[in-house]
Order: sequence, then structure tokens, then C-alpha cells
Amino acid sequence: MGEPVAVVQKSTRSDDFAVFETNRNFTGMGHETFDSVDQILGDRPVDDLARMLLEEASVSQVHVYAQSVTVKKAAGFDAAKTLELIENFYIYYRPGVEVPTEESFS
Repeated sequence: MGEPVAVVQKSTRSDDFAVFETNRNFTGMGHETFDSVDQILGDRPVDDLARMLLEEASVSQVHVYAQSVTVKKAAGFDAAKTLELIENFYIYYRPGVEVPTEESFS
């Protein structure tokens, strides 16, 4: 279930940040900025994306505006891993996740 998000990393003027443009709108027309996992109180897609990036991608800040995701790099930052995390954000059935059968819904 789910479909990969198309993601392209854009160049930036600062080596401290990485910008990823996607084909999915995560926030509508609002800006969302997260400096820590503790700041994330909801469970909207933008909240889940920020939580995942702050926990797994070696970033210290996530800013999302519509389909643009900007991250502040932390020690150990890996752009390829960050791109992959965003790309697979909406993929649910991954190795190890059991696909439900018709019987499991009854």
C-alpha cells in the first residue's frame, strides 16, 4: 500500500542545510518548523515526516512548506538516506510487515 514520493535534492547556498522537493504537498500553504521530536504534538503527515527525519536522518531541524522539505544537517547527516526516507514515507507494506488477508478483517 502506498506510492513512493518523487524526491529531488536541490542545491543550497549553505552547507548547513539540505532541501528536498517532492511531488506531494505535506502542509498545504502553511509553514511548519520542528526543532526536536518533543515539539511534535500531532499525528498529521507533516508531524510524522518531521518525527521520522529528526529520529532517523541525523538532522537537527525540519522545515516543511507545501512540497518542500528543508533540513538542518547534524553530525552524521546522509543525504541519500534522508532522500530515501522521504521517498518511502507513504509506503506501508515493507519487508517484515504482514499484508492483511480478507480473514483478518472478519
